[in-house]
Amino acid sequence: MNLLSRFRPSLLLRQLPAPLALGLLLLSACNSGTEQSGAATDTAAAAAPEPTNDNGSWYRQYRGLLPGSSDSVTLHLQRLGTEPGDDRPARIVGFYVGADGQPYELGGDTGSKGDSLNLRDLSKGLAAAVASGDADDEDEPLETGPQWLFKEDANQLVGSHNGQPVQLQRLRPGSGVRFAARNFVADVVPRPDHPEDSIRGHRVMHALVPFMAPNQEVLAANIRRGLHGDTLDTAPVPALDSIWHEQLRAFTRDYRSDATPLLVAAAKDKSGEYRPLESLAYEQEVNTYVLWNEGDLLSMGFFGYDYSGGAHGIYGTYVQSYDTRTGKSLRYDDIFQASAKAKLEKLLGQYARPSLGLGANEPLSKTLSVKTLPVTRNVYLTSGGAVFVYLPYEIAAYVYGQISVFVPFSAMNGLLKPGLPVGGNPALAAR
Repeated sequence: MNLLSRFRPSLLLRQLPAPLALGLLLLSACNSGTEQSGAATDTAAAAAPEPTNDNGSWYRQYRGLLPGSSDSVTLHLQRLGTEPGDDRPARIVGFYVGADGQPYELGGDTGSKGDSLNLRDLSKGLAAAVASGDADDEDEPLETGPQWLFKEDANQLVGSHNGQPVQLQRLRPGSGVRFAARNFVADVVPRPDHPEDSIRGHRVMHALVPFMAPNQEVLAANIRRGLHGDTLDTAPVPALDSIWHEQLRAFTRDYRSDATPLLVAAAKDKSGEYRPLESLAYEQEVNTYVLWNEGDLLSMGFFGYDYSGGAHGIYGTYVQSYDTRTGKSLRYDDIFQASAKAKLEKLLGQYARPSLGLGANEPLSKTLSVKTLPVTRNVYLTSGGAVFVYLPYEIAAYVYGQISVFVPFSAMNGLLKPGLPVGGNPALAAR
């Protein structure tokens, strides 16, 4: 995976899913209902219970052949629920693994009529945008990769990939961890005693909860820790509803503290020139989504967006891997040897260049704001390697958005700790 998602933050809220900006909070709950699913593909699948999902949300897996390929791919897709009264298309996020072993991310929506899946490869557009000069335009999103267009047909997705016909079969119950999808939403008035106020603070969260998973209680608690922003697995973690109650109170307090004096000042301005209303429409969103989910390895993204006035909001994704054999988190220190940092820095520079549109000998500073790529601890695993995620502004101008660099296990011999749930790769087999 080379680029996690690159759109303007305002579009992230409306068009893309994804994923907790570090330190973002939780929200208020929506009504929930049970998903009605199509027929199973075999008897065992038919007997498997379905998770209860909120407002049309779901996490599913599909498998099939891409045009020009003899190897099947598994498409992991997540539909984010819609809010009551919201007639905009529901957002879709997903990933798959290409023939090169890299994970690639997808983003899109359910179309204007809500009956299709319109997706784009979000991982394949940065190098082309740099080469074309589009990355210099602060007002336009960077180019994205091939388009996927599907219609749901019973247990299949039927449509096209980059203009070529494709048919994908739904896996039931699928590999890896199954999830129930939860949606939370809250609108906050700036001044409860002023019904004339037309603005609102708005918060949303889409959360995935493990369903019938091995070591489910441990895994679910550790995922909630990611949503809660905890960095240790030893402290007790609140229940999901308790987390959003806690954080909604904090959001409400902060929003009203900011908005009230500005609204009072606007009311006193007889000229009518002081108009703070647009900047007071605060928005925050937190999403959990799947980055990898096969065998004994689960990796998730916690995406967050926060607009609290100014020219634009901030967004980013905190990533985390889990060993589903135990339910435990796999952070940087659980993955890499203490001596790995110097070699990882060189590898990151090497593997970042193609995704940045740079030649092997071109300096990183031609595109980035750094001469060497620092080793971020914001990293997750796939069965083929590690993905290092850099937030907007961390290593490049805002226009480049969030940048992710995939380093294969074959390049990391001697850098990894033993016992990781990613057997069958040369780097670990040699230990």
